[in-house]
Amino acid sequence: MITDKDDKINIIIMKIINKILVQGFYLANLVLIMLYLYPGSIFGYLLYNDSSLQPQITRDFIISSNHFYAFVFLSILGVSAYQNTKKIKFIIIYLFLLSIILELLHIFIPIRTFEWTDLFGNFLGVILIIIIYKIKNRYA
Repeated sequence: MITDKDDKINIIIMKIINKILVQGFYLANLVLIMLYLYPGSIFGYLLYNDSSLQPQITRDFIISSNHFYAFVFLSILGVSAYQNTKKIKFIIIYLFLLSIILELLHIFIPIRTFEWTDLFGNFLGVILIIIIYKIKNRYA
């Protein structure tokens, strides 16, 4: 038997989880922007002592896998944090604009280059999570 006390505890726990998701989304944005705007590869420098080398999580196939994974992660955090709010549409638009703007900035950053495969990886990462979110909402 669920009591009012149990309901209140569940609401408090859900609020705490949501705060963690929101803060995680902000932190992930900051880290992603730093990684994108650094002239070269921070991970390449840390792993290989060469910022011109970019470590690959998996092999690229039509799109950039690293960009895909980064935007899947960011989109999961953003959609999870704001799914039950009026800000969800804003977050979706923000994710698409961020993926475009960050990739376009590579035109101006030394050692970085704009690549269509990177942009498509960004887009596909966002689109996949949005499709899953829409399906979940439709059938849940």
